[in-house]
Amino acid sequence: MPFGQLGRLPLAVESVGINPDQERIIRPDGYPCYHWLQTLSGSGWIKVEGRTFALPAGTGFLLYPGVAHAYEADADVWETAYLTFGGPAADSILASAGLLQSTYLQWPDDIGLDHLIGDMVDRLERGGDVFGIEASSAAYHFLLTLTRYGSTQPGRKTGDDRLEQLRTVIEWMENHIADPSAGMEQIASVLRLSHRRVNGLFRETFGQPPYAYFLQLRLRRAKEMLTAPPRSPCGKSRGGSASATRAISSQRSAAMSA
Repeated sequence: MPFGQLGRLPLAVESVGINPDQERIIRPDGYPCYHWLQTLSGSGWIKVEGRTFALPAGTGFLLYPGVAHAYEADADVWETAYLTFGGPAADSILASAGLLQSTYLQWPDDIGLDHLIGDMVDRLERGGDVFGIEASSAAYHFLLTLTRYGSTQPGRKTGDDRLEQLRTVIEWMENHIADPSAGMEQIASVLRLSHRRVNGLFRETFGQPPYAYFLQLRLRRAKEMLTAPPRSPCGKSRGGSASATRAISSQRSAAMSA
């Protein structure tokens, strides 16, 4: 599917596949849409913005569009799976899970994450509508599973456990995003934890301290306001993306409760 067609669905798949012998890749200008890469067997490494991450089995990396990166095998054979995607709801889906930047993730062996991309590839080979509604639904399920069970640091709680603990303060941040007086003191008081413990929870979950996360939320909101489409006389956006985002959020809530 050409990249220009990604805007037709709230979440749209650009490509999906399995590479049984991953070759060396160097992209100084990054990739034009979101790019997920994970290890199925063997091992490799990925270098992103000057940092190098090992990618053994059970790990992967989410790359934001336009982020320079390179990766290659550090074993005889490195088998990988990949998913590239975009669409007007992609930003909000990832932001709701706290994935505001390119991120390393690892997950438990028993959640079956390796099979989800394989299932998408199987449907493609059977001639199914892999680049349409079916693929969009499968990609959403994959991202939901990844963000629920993925962890940014080995040996720590899963993302689902930590996100549940941080849900209250994230909602507080969103409600106080325009309050210039909101700072670390208030963030810690919401959770009734020490500054050090709150800082540790955010670093384990999002790879950054709480105030840096708060600033990113503010920057994202400012960007959304600057790029929002004009409103019609009825008060509704002409772009149509807001309703699509709400639909995705409703699906996410339903999946979480299932």
